[in-house]
Amino acid sequence: MTSEPMLIEDIDESEISGDNGELYVFQWLSSLEKKLDEVTAQHLKTVQAKLESTLVKVITAPEPYPAPGRALRNIASRCLVALYTRGETKTLFDTLQAFMKIVGDFKTASDKETSKIAAFSCIGDIMAAFGSQYMSFMAEIHLIVLRTVRNSQSSLLRSKALVALRKSLATAKRAVTESALKDILKLMRNCLTDKSLPVQREAAHVIITIYSGTDAGHPSANDVENIVNLCVKSLENADQATRHSLAQLVGHMLASSQIERAVPVPEPPQKVKKDEDDTDAGLSSAVSAAAEVKKPTLTPTEMLNQLSSHFNKPNVSRKTRTGIFDLYAALLTRLGTAFVESNFALIISHLMTEIVSSPRNATTRYETLHVRSLVGILLRDLIGIRMLSEQGQINGIQELANAYLKRWPAMMPGQIAPNSKVLVIVLREVAGLVQQLGNAPPPVQDALADPLVTLLAHPSHTTRINAAWALRCFCHSTPLRLPKTILTVTDMLQRDLTSIVSPAAPSDINLRALGHAYGLASLVSIIPERPLYVSYDVSAKVLDMAISLLKRAGEHDLKVAGVEVEVAWTSIASLMALGPNFVRPHLPQLLVLWRNALPKPTSKDTNTTRSVAEWMFLLRVRESALGAILCFLQHNSSTLVTLDVGRRIASLLSNVLSFANNFISQPVEDPPEAQQMPEATKGLNLRSSEALLRRRVYQCFAALGFSSLAESTQVTLLQSAVSLFASPDGYAGSSVQAAIASSSGNFTSVWQTVDGYAYGVTSNEVGNSALGDDPSQGGQDYLNRDTVEVSIDVLLRKPILGACEHDPLSLCQAKVSHSGYKLSEPPPPATSVVDTAIELFAQLLPLQDLTSTARIITQLLESVRSPKLEKNSGRKAAVYINATIGLLLALRQATTSHFRQTRETFGSTQITSLLSPFLHEALIDGDVVLRTASSESIGRLASLSGINFLTGQIKDLVDRVVSNRDPYGRAGCALAFGAIYSHVGGLAAGPLLKTTVNVLMSLSNDPHPVVHFWALSALAHVINAASLAYAPFVSSTLGMLLKIYLTESHEREGGTLLNANLSGDHPAYPVVCQIIDAVISVLGPDMQESTRTRTLILSLVHEFSVEDDEGICVEAIKCIQHFLMFAPEHVNIPDLVTQFRSHLSSTRRPLKIASINALYQLVQKDALAMSKLGGDRLVEELFGMLDDDSSVQGVRNVISSWLEQTVVHNPSAWIDLCQRIMSRTTASQQVVDAASRQGPRDDEGDSLNLGLTQEGTIGSHPTSRWRTQLFALQCLHHICTIVARSGRREQLDAAYARTLGLPTKGLLVSRVPDLIKMAFTASAAYVTEIRLEGLVVLRDVIEVFAKVPDPAYPDALLLEQHQAPITAALTPAFSSDSTPEILASAIRACAVFVGCGVVTDIGRMGRILKLLTTALEQSKDSGMLSLGETGELSPNASAMLRISTLSAWAQLQVATPQRKYLENVVKPHRGTLSSLWIAALRDYASIRIDSEFLNDTSTVALDSSYSSLGKEVLLPYYTKSWSVILQAVATSMDNRDPYVLAAMDGQEFTSESQTAKSEKRDEPTAFFYIIFGLVYEALVTSSADSTSTLPARQSLVLSSLQALKCLVRPEYSGNAFKEPTIFDEFVSLCYRIAMTEPAKVQVHLLEVLSSFASSQKHQSSSGDELSLTSPKAHCLRICSYILQHSTSASRSQAIQGEPSDRIKMLITAFSAIYAVASSINSSRREEIRAVAIVLYGDLLKDESSEIDLVGPTLPALKTILVDLPLASSSDSQELYERLVHGLLSSCLLNIDAMSGRDGLISAKKVKNNMLAAVLILTVIPSSVKVSQAVIEHCCFLISQKLLDSGELSLTAAHCAKTLVVASSAGNPMLHHCARLLISGLVEYVAKMAPLVHDGTITEAQVTAIGEVWKAFSTFFSSTPEAHRVRLLGVYLPTIALLLSTSQIPMTPVVSQTVSQLLQYATASPAAFKNAAAKFDTNTRELLEQSLRRAVGSGTSMTALNAAKPQISLRSF
Repeated sequence: MTSEPMLIEDIDESEISGDNGELYVFQWLSSLEKKLDEVTAQHLKTVQAKLESTLVKVITAPEPYPAPGRALRNIASRCLVALYTRGETKTLFDTLQAFMKIVGDFKTASDKETSKIAAFSCIGDIMAAFGSQYMSFMAEIHLIVLRTVRNSQSSLLRSKALVALRKSLATAKRAVTESALKDILKLMRNCLTDKSLPVQREAAHVIITIYSGTDAGHPSANDVENIVNLCVKSLENADQATRHSLAQLVGHMLASSQIERAVPVPEPPQKVKKDEDDTDAGLSSAVSAAAEVKKPTLTPTEMLNQLSSHFNKPNVSRKTRTGIFDLYAALLTRLGTAFVESNFALIISHLMTEIVSSPRNATTRYETLHVRSLVGILLRDLIGIRMLSEQGQINGIQELANAYLKRWPAMMPGQIAPNSKVLVIVLREVAGLVQQLGNAPPPVQDALADPLVTLLAHPSHTTRINAAWALRCFCHSTPLRLPKTILTVTDMLQRDLTSIVSPAAPSDINLRALGHAYGLASLVSIIPERPLYVSYDVSAKVLDMAISLLKRAGEHDLKVAGVEVEVAWTSIASLMALGPNFVRPHLPQLLVLWRNALPKPTSKDTNTTRSVAEWMFLLRVRESALGAILCFLQHNSSTLVTLDVGRRIASLLSNVLSFANNFISQPVEDPPEAQQMPEATKGLNLRSSEALLRRRVYQCFAALGFSSLAESTQVTLLQSAVSLFASPDGYAGSSVQAAIASSSGNFTSVWQTVDGYAYGVTSNEVGNSALGDDPSQGGQDYLNRDTVEVSIDVLLRKPILGACEHDPLSLCQAKVSHSGYKLSEPPPPATSVVDTAIELFAQLLPLQDLTSTARIITQLLESVRSPKLEKNSGRKAAVYINATIGLLLALRQATTSHFRQTRETFGSTQITSLLSPFLHEALIDGDVVLRTASSESIGRLASLSGINFLTGQIKDLVDRVVSNRDPYGRAGCALAFGAIYSHVGGLAAGPLLKTTVNVLMSLSNDPHPVVHFWALSALAHVINAASLAYAPFVSSTLGMLLKIYLTESHEREGGTLLNANLSGDHPAYPVVCQIIDAVISVLGPDMQESTRTRTLILSLVHEFSVEDDEGICVEAIKCIQHFLMFAPEHVNIPDLVTQFRSHLSSTRRPLKIASINALYQLVQKDALAMSKLGGDRLVEELFGMLDDDSSVQGVRNVISSWLEQTVVHNPSAWIDLCQRIMSRTTASQQVVDAASRQGPRDDEGDSLNLGLTQEGTIGSHPTSRWRTQLFALQCLHHICTIVARSGRREQLDAAYARTLGLPTKGLLVSRVPDLIKMAFTASAAYVTEIRLEGLVVLRDVIEVFAKVPDPAYPDALLLEQHQAPITAALTPAFSSDSTPEILASAIRACAVFVGCGVVTDIGRMGRILKLLTTALEQSKDSGMLSLGETGELSPNASAMLRISTLSAWAQLQVATPQRKYLENVVKPHRGTLSSLWIAALRDYASIRIDSEFLNDTSTVALDSSYSSLGKEVLLPYYTKSWSVILQAVATSMDNRDPYVLAAMDGQEFTSESQTAKSEKRDEPTAFFYIIFGLVYEALVTSSADSTSTLPARQSLVLSSLQALKCLVRPEYSGNAFKEPTIFDEFVSLCYRIAMTEPAKVQVHLLEVLSSFASSQKHQSSSGDELSLTSPKAHCLRICSYILQHSTSASRSQAIQGEPSDRIKMLITAFSAIYAVASSINSSRREEIRAVAIVLYGDLLKDESSEIDLVGPTLPALKTILVDLPLASSSDSQELYERLVHGLLSSCLLNIDAMSGRDGLISAKKVKNNMLAAVLILTVIPSSVKVSQAVIEHCCFLISQKLLDSGELSLTAAHCAKTLVVASSAGNPMLHHCARLLISGLVEYVAKMAPLVHDGTITEAQVTAIGEVWKAFSTFFSSTPEAHRVRLLGVYLPTIALLLSTSQIPMTPVVSQTVSQLLQYATASPAAFKNAAAKFDTNTRELLEQSLRRAVGSGTSMTALNAAKPQISLRSF
């Protein structure tokens, strides 16, 4: 806070009376609330009285105060509570009195009601906070409330009075007398059936308050029953909110009946009132316990029967029955997870016996499905997903299996098998639980495996289908069971099919065969997802069986043939899911079979009369065959449906369509007994069979697409679809009954019918674009309700319920989502044919031309308006809905997929004039589906049409709004405004924005809930669509929103009785929040500017976020999230975090999820700040949420984002969190452990386990969900990778951390043992996913810490001591229950460990190496593998493991050059590996070849596994590992490994075979083309290929080039490259790489070229080795290109890459040039040298960057200049001299050019050129002549740079020294150089002398002086003795310049000078003496003194050394 104390200003009454009075009061109260928290207590004292009176005024609202609407009264009451909490409370009594006076005045006029409501609100809030101190008010409050509730007419006032009563009771219940409490309860019970729904809701909450808390009364069994009865009675008229409140009440009452109460023994129990809390119930004293018995009021069964008895009453409506399940859900939630889990069996048995098996619930098919849906929601969504722990799920499955599944069929006499309805629900629940559980533990497997297969033979069709589904889920989550189960079911099916023909077959054999066929189909369709577990021959066998059945069916009678055909086609349909590779070879055969099954109807067919059985057979055969076609199209259309296939299928479909039409025209009636539709068997009547057939035809047409259909066919299809869904004749119900219903006025709405047909209305959900989509389709629910409530609520409006048995194909088409499988539940035949007709209509209509479109639409509208429909109002409504939905879907299709072409058709006036009136009629209908569908249609139509239509529509709509007072009509118009604006878009509709906004704003103020709800929704859409264009309207919109917030009619309880009852389902406030959210996006960052707008938005959002209704809170949280994006500094983030955390523990899921999303945003923004606010506790809470209820989405994202940002700072804390989770066990693990206590154990594993089981026995062990553990392991993986990537060495290296002074405790390296221990725990777990992730963590540990030294023993590695635990962690992967994925991962981990260098001695690698070699040995043989204790694996799994093993060994081979010890690991297996690697590359290549090629060529002898399924399965594994295998082959080739050479020839290597072969070969090796092809393809694929990540691609390119480098050698390629095509392709590839790739790749390219040029002898016709097309010429061309583009001096872009890579590239390029030049021995060699030198000259000239590329490449220059011998031609010497001369001159010119410039680039250039010049002078042979001028200029430049003060002087000193030293070899030219340089050196020393004396000399200058001395001494020693005196005459005075007489300790420069002096004195004493004698005395004395000092200090130094302590060994 600022230093100024915060002050509270008084309210300014003049502002209140202004126009914006309400806004001013609202803003003043908002800021007051904030200030009350922050001001000093002292200041508060001074203003308290004033504030009190102002706040009371706000509530009582005298003039000029505005009416205290909801927003004002809520803040005012919160301010009062805050005031009394922080200030004095002595005046609180008077304030309460004042409010009591207002509410107690019953004579006031009704306009004072608002103040009364506000006063009640304040009383409630004040009592809630301070009620326990002011109990005296309780009596008065209760009387006034009761009187208000009885007498008032206003719903709002009555409900607010009840709220005040509830809040008061919560704190002051003790003050209410018995009789008063009775009065209250009596009135509340009456209120539960009150006309006003808000009053019902509040009454329910009051009763809950009375019966809860420590002083709760105890309801007797009668009380409970009465209240339940009343609530059930109210359900009929309740809306969603009221149902929720009633459910909460019933849940509370019934749950409280379970609390054990003490019942005194002698008295009858119902008189007891118990004043103890639930928690105290168990703690009553031992004395009373003797006299009392404890028991609950009702037993659990009695409690549940309270609900089921109502459900089963005969005349209860659908709405009430559905509502009762809301009560069930609330009750179970209230009882909690522990109760549900322990009473699971009881709950299931209650639901099964009381509800599912009750005869009342099976009267119609619709009832059956309705009950199934309701019970399913309860069991699956509520209990299964949210309540059961994993142990609960295991127990649940076992309970369901033992109590129900295993009891069919009844074996023993007297046993009764459960009926099929029960079995169906149990099977569906088992399927769900098995999916949640993942890999099921053995006891669960044993409980399920047999009964699921047995149930396939159940007589009921529904049960069979559901058993097949459960079996599918079981085998999907426990895939090790899959192969066995498939075999079992196939055998059973084949047995059935054999015995079906015999006359003695049992009666149910047909049904049994079908059941087994469904089971088989569902299992076969899992194969694509679990391909590693099943062998191929299964699918082939099934196909053979199906085809032979079809062939033999013709020989049998109809009944048998029908079964055989259906079994065959069902099996074929499921095989289609295996995809194109399986289907392609069989397609011709399938087309023939389909042609036979679907012949063209002839005239004979139409005239013959057939029996019903024959018709049934014909319909059934066609329907089954079409099912197979449909599956074929769904899974294979993209690849296999060519034009020809499409045409053939289209003609078959047309045949079936005409067959169906013929059938309808025949007068065939069902026999009367079939009309009853026996549901138990799949007994369909003819009508349904025809519907199914037609549905299939439509589905197939839609799946096939329309490109292969003739136009006439398309029109016919459209007409048949329209007549089906929109004509009076399409009605399939009884027309007599319909006519009776219409005439008697019984028909209310299509949606209320309960016959499962609803007059043929469609069940297509169009989603509600105005509200976000339909929640059941995954959209957001507009009320933000809990998904369970939504699912129950949706059933209220569903006249048609789907079920999987309506279409057995749903078994093969299940969708896999992230949470598991979703079973598609198609509607019954009569409805599904309508649905598919509408879908087909929607897809086809946009493709037609204008005349056809007009014709079809006219037909549709005529059907809808047909006079025949008058007699059948139900059908009329259904047709109307179908037509509207059909048009909407067609327009969606038109605007999304065919926008261009449909502008001509739909956009033309001809069509719009037809559609517009029809859509406007639908728009003003009372049915919400029609309103939303037609409004969206109008919007989409407007986007397709021109501006005239648009303005016309808007004008029509405005007129309608003005003239039409019907609320539903006005709501429809509002929706249309929103839709038009959204679909036309802001640009086109811009001019209409003002009109639109004005109309919507005025409609938003309409008091009718339906109108203002839809108007506000539309406004939100308009704002989102208009975006920035909306800015001018923002302030008026915000003003309107505040006004709405203050208006009574917009409150959920406000307005007239009718409106208050409608508001529950049309709440205004959530939509107001959505509008604020949209406004925030319009304003964006501009919010920072406008303080007024920003504070208003914040105040409104804050108000909404503290509302009680979670629907509003969720929307407010979304607004806050949006606000945080644009103006986070204006939000109090710590408060927000606290608020979100409180929501996390809320029982309401929508709030939880919204808070998680908001936290995710905060964490993403700044996780470190969040760590300070939330700390570890918050992360632990989030992990806890994963465990409590894994279905809450978003938690993982929050944790992951947090971890990524903070783990680098504190990895240890994150590891602790994960360790806590990993130290628990999972339920599956417990079950498995309990079962396997007996078996032998792994001793290494045991030693590790000891640390983890300190918790004691298994019973007390805390458990965790396996998915949470999996997530914890994924977090560990992220921790390792993020920390390793962060480059923080101290985290990985304890020794380094110590040097930085860091404590090692929290570092990652200190946690290695824990990481390994957790990886071990995981690898020994039961759930497959956890084992896999455990191996990943283990691999991370090995890879990250492989090179880290042990902190205790610096010369050892850290992981050496962990070898045993790592081995132990790898061992379980090879146990008997392992899966192929685990084995593959373990093999990789073994290879990583062997290759990481921790253990280099083969003898000590132990079990890990053994596992690797065993895997390799097994891979040698061609059969199936079985590794470790696992049994034999399937072919796919074997192939996959082979690949894994080979790639693991390849990793080792690739690492060999870096780690020499690996030589010994790989060496023994060289032969095996080489041939297997080459074979793997061959297989990969053959899999890559398109399969069509494979089928046509019999020459490619391939393992059958690659031909069909295997290809698809194995391709990803090959793709992942082939590059590393290629790299291994390349490194072997590089080492000239004979084994690889032999393998490339397809032979084994023996020493004889090798010697027999001569080096020269003409033919390439056998596999040359395959490997070359793979390499070539990899290099050609462009680098911009987005599918692969860059590092992965680069490693592939590098290994390809590495392989290519060897492949170009003749021993592999023979003469292959002499072929022009190959040669040209290869060369152009090289050019392409040179021009596109980075430097790292270029290095390898140059090596390839160099190898190619030197090994390929190319003789052109002219005999010139460098002809334009020769390899050498290409090589040189590419080298020169690369050198020219190595710097950015070239015009085009420079080659990219790291500097080190670029330097390496330059060196390689020059060495490639050298290689080519040295292989040519003609005058051309000098030309090549000249080119190289010119290119080098360009490098020397370059000044484009600061990176030094020349310095490191100088050795390359020497190579080109000197190492390349002169060519043998005559003029080569002269050429060479000119070249050297030119290069030298250019160096000197470059240096000259830099004079007067400074900076890094120029210094670099001068330095490099100087070095280059010196290099040239020193290396060229002495025979080469160089001109004197050049030499002199060079020496002049060196001397000049030496005397420059810059950093170049050191380089110059080096150069001078180099030249002087080189001159000693006797080269006269260099002698001349030395002479020229000496004077410069002397001058330099003289220049340095003053700096030496005053101590300011730099390090570099000291070094330079050292260089001078070295030059001097070399020159001195090479000078003959005679001349030395003269030389010393120059040297000694120079040396003397640096010496001084003072006795200070010697600086380094002086000491090195003195030692130089000593050296001369000792080397030639005579010369020294002579020279010294000629000096003046001062100089001589100085020299002598220095020498003496040097000699003296030398002696003293030795003395010193002698005295130093020596290390002595201690004896103990």
